[in-house]
Amino acid sequence: MTSAERGPLSWIPPVHALLDEVPAAVRRHRAGERLEKASLRFAIERVRRAIRSAAGEWPTEEAVREAVASAWEEEARDLLAPALRPVVNATGVVVHTNLGRAPLAEAALEDARTAGGGYVPLEYDLETGERGSRYDHAAPLLRIATGAEAAVVVNNNAAALLLAVDTLAGDRGVVVSRGELVEIGGGFRIHEILSRGRARLIEVGATNRTHVEDYAATLEAREVGAFLKVHRSNFAIEGFVAEVDLVGLCRLGAERGVPVIFDQGTGILAGEVWAAGEPTVAEALEAGAALVCASGDKLFGGPQAGMIFGSADAIAAVRVNPLLRALRVDKQTLAALEATLRLHLIEPDSIPVRRMMSAAPEALEARARSLWESLAPAAREACEVAAHDGRAGGGTLPEVALAGWAIRVAPVDLSASGLAAALRSGEPPIVARVTEDAVWLDVRTLLPGEELMVADRLNDLLDPSRGGDR
Repeated sequence: MTSAERGPLSWIPPVHALLDEVPAAVRRHRAGERLEKASLRFAIERVRRAIRSAAGEWPTEEAVREAVASAWEEEARDLLAPALRPVVNATGVVVHTNLGRAPLAEAALEDARTAGGGYVPLEYDLETGERGSRYDHAAPLLRIATGAEAAVVVNNNAAALLLAVDTLAGDRGVVVSRGELVEIGGGFRIHEILSRGRARLIEVGATNRTHVEDYAATLEAREVGAFLKVHRSNFAIEGFVAEVDLVGLCRLGAERGVPVIFDQGTGILAGEVWAAGEPTVAEALEAGAALVCASGDKLFGGPQAGMIFGSADAIAAVRVNPLLRALRVDKQTLAALEATLRLHLIEPDSIPVRRMMSAAPEALEARARSLWESLAPAAREACEVAAHDGRAGGGTLPEVALAGWAIRVAPVDLSASGLAAALRSGEPPIVARVTEDAVWLDVRTLLPGEELMVADRLNDLLDPSRGGDR
């Protein structure tokens, strides 16, 4: 049987034969032998899948070999390029989980680079010459920012909550309202995370109504180690509802000798104009919570981290919990967190998340109009400046709409989804919002200099004279 009779799959040469014909473009990447072989295998598998799905479209052996060579170059390029490359967030969602949440302030980036590029006294006491603790570094600033007696940092807020419950409840019960058994990003649920620890989860109340008596009743028949209150930061319940506020729960805990853990989550340390009504870490501590957990990469505007605040005794117990070792934070995260804390106390508007959240609608309209005016005439015809509500994102402030402005694009000869895909396919990718048969590019979440990138891309895609690739 000839190769033509066997079909296109047989036309793919073996790996060892192709390695003698490495495309010049692949060699330019200087991939090295291991990456050359790996990228070639990926390329061959890609071509095999293409042949199986459309065998009749491969008329000659030469066409197959050319397809392998082209795929090989692309696979080599993709393996050597950073997967986490810069993306322009034009969605208006400030803390966009899918796009890496909070962009860091320049000071935080610089301190993280310094820590990562050399040696730092992470666990070394320069004064005594003896071993120190990584948990001492950010603690003073965390205390100043919230009024906490003590604080500790771990790798994220889910870890902080797991550690807090394990420390205070141990293998006893932790009581939580059924209305607070929330699901967070990625399909993870609070009760499923807690079930991986030692504590027994005791659910009380109903989805929509929980009373202080529900918590008190658990103390009569079960061994309870802690009360847990979870802030519903990513949804709201309305109608026939009732819940026990943190003050009331802490009062019950103080009367019955049961510590209260509060999963504040959003990372708001103290009051913010744009987050009126949201519980803060400082308020939770004042209410009497033994431990308060919060995220570093949400509305705090720092790196991914879990911050645990509380009484000196409670934090001391956290610091000797063996679980802390598995959840510990690295030097670059600590450096970025400390830098962000300093900015909170000295220059809060230099934190990108804070700046975006508090941006005035008038200023956003001026930015949107300036962007529109920078477009070529042909692109301008397909675009308009329009009011657009942004969102906090990151599972926070679900009922808060951030009044702002955007460029609304409704091209005549290109669908909204097609334009959005074209924006994503460029360098850097631009991620926009598609709704109402139009593409919306919200200026709230554009970083300095990104308006020019958006204007250039829109001109390329909407102005035929520029030969844009549609």
